[in-house]
Amino acid sequence: MGWLAAIALLHPAILLRRRERRAHLSVGLAALAVTFAGALGVAIYGGYREKLRQPIFKQAAWVGYAFERKEHLAFGVVMLSWAGALAYLAASFTHGETRASLRRAAHWSFVIAAVVAVVTATLGTIVAAYKTF
Repeated sequence: MGWLAAIALLHPAILLRRRERRAHLSVGLAALAVTFAGALGVAIYGGYREKLRQPIFKQAAWVGYAFERKEHLAFGVVMLSWAGALAYLAASFTHGETRASLRRAAHWSFVIAAVVAVVTATLGTIVAAYKTF
């Protein structure tokens, strides 16, 4: 799901390069996909903590630390995607330079979220390849 969320973030990042382009569906679906991926991560965290965390840290601490960093990065991706979505929404209620600034902020929020999401998904793949439920 993390890879799907990362891919979903690329679409609004590309579409919003042109400030006048409408991207309602792209922005909404990307934010939804990222939020869903984050919610799934929160849902499985208890099982990870109880069953896998200690054995992973004992066998390969670097993998455990990679998972911990992945969690923090994933939270950042969710926040950036929501910041982008809210900036995009707010831009539709403004005009002139304020609108252009909000659209630019939305674009860069999605670009940065997409890059961080790829890093997060890569870390998640490494951890899952090492040990899973």
